[in-house]
Amino acid sequence: MLDNRLKMCADMVSGRGAACDVGTDHALLAAELVLSGRCQRVIASDVKEGPLESARKTVEKYGVADKVQLVLSDGLENVPLEGVTDIVIAGMGGETIADIIGNTSIDRYEQENVRWILQPMSKPEYLRKMIYEYQMQITSERVVEDGERLYVVMCAEYNPEFRYLTEFDALNGFFSEDDPLAETYRKRESVRLKKISEALAGAGKNDEAVHYNALSVKLAEGADEVEVSAIYGYLDSLCPFDTQEKWDNSGLLVENRSGLCDTVVLSLDITGRVIDEAACKWADLIISHHPVIFDPLRRIARNSPVFQLIETDIAAICAHTNLDVAAWGTNGVILRKFRELLAVGDDVEPLEELGGGRTLGWIVELPEKLRRDELAGKLKEIFGCEYVRVSAHGRHFVQKIAFCSGSGGSSLGVAAEKGCDALVTGDVKHDVWIDAENQRIALFDCGHFHTENLVLCELRRVLEERFPRLDVEIAERSTDPCEYV
Repeated sequence: MLDNRLKMCADMVSGRGAACDVGTDHALLAAELVLSGRCQRVIASDVKEGPLESARKTVEKYGVADKVQLVLSDGLENVPLEGVTDIVIAGMGGETIADIIGNTSIDRYEQENVRWILQPMSKPEYLRKMIYEYQMQITSERVVEDGERLYVVMCAEYNPEFRYLTEFDALNGFFSEDDPLAETYRKRESVRLKKISEALAGAGKNDEAVHYNALSVKLAEGADEVEVSAIYGYLDSLCPFDTQEKWDNSGLLVENRSGLCDTVVLSLDITGRVIDEAACKWADLIISHHPVIFDPLRRIARNSPVFQLIETDIAAICAHTNLDVAAWGTNGVILRKFRELLAVGDDVEPLEELGGGRTLGWIVELPEKLRRDELAGKLKEIFGCEYVRVSAHGRHFVQKIAFCSGSGGSSLGVAAEKGCDALVTGDVKHDVWIDAENQRIALFDCGHFHTENLVLCELRRVLEERFPRLDVEIAERSTDPCEYV
């Protein structure tokens, strides 16, 4: 009566009470659960009358109409869940299944006693991620072969210990070691991601291409531990920590007990929220741009990020001004974005030369002049910011543009001396706006956060090129600390 994927769903039903089959279609699963004796009562729901009519014919055909309750419902909205111990949602996309779960009003007692059997037809990685965000865990997952296709069936239950999945966790799944098809499934996923990587490389999206290639490698070979010292040493070779400014405090600022890591979270700042995310992703290391320890510490309070790092045994590497001046670093990423979006050529000039081959910021020349408001629109695309503050009385047309990530208002004089029409930076103070007006130079404030946060993708790229089996995740909570109202 059932195909292989629905047979697996039936096998995962606990039989402790009533079952609910969401999106039942022909009610074949409901009929099988009753006929096999696994369930005495089944609720079969669907969002449309047509499938429910087909379901009605099925339960009458198999003589189980008195034990199968048919309900017209969008997801679980109209389903009476009293006594239901198993909810089966099969044959839908992973995003749709996740929405049904998320829109379900189940109290804590019911949640603790419900088993979810889920069979997504697409996006299983999205469903896995959302299962954990709904404070559940996958207690069992199997791969099922039907024809030439492989399907996954998950069993999820309430879990009081909150956890987030990394992108790799969500792709890798939670198959038991004795599942004969798990390796085949992961290899197919690895091949799929490799093709995506190759397509991205062909489109010139190198950082994304490297990321998908690293995911492909991990699915094929598994994730692996790396020494924190090896990661520090590699970063030191790319953006030497001894090139930081004298007032800075970059480096390995907090160690963990083992000195090893298999999951790294990247963030612009190490805040309590970022540490919580890293802990929930079982990360061993956070790499940030801004130092988590800047001034000397006389006391470590319980709500201090340093205390939280030590308490959760998460190491911290901070790469600040040494990353700003690295050719591939913060300002290097902005330069690449200018080239991609504004057709800037290779003839660029350092904004400030610091000696030893180090430069802070760049000066570029556009192929033709742009109106001030047109450039502001392009900067929103480059930095992903909603707002750009623009000098009210600067030049109306600009062509020679200086930029410096972070808080670069102090570079205004240098930009003016070098004949620039505009300076692009963040965190501009009032007196700098006045100076810009007096010097007739256009000034653009795109925000400290937005002019620096884009370096995280590049940081992930260099780490995944060197350590493809290391799980590297950009923090979802690396966000602008300000709201604009």
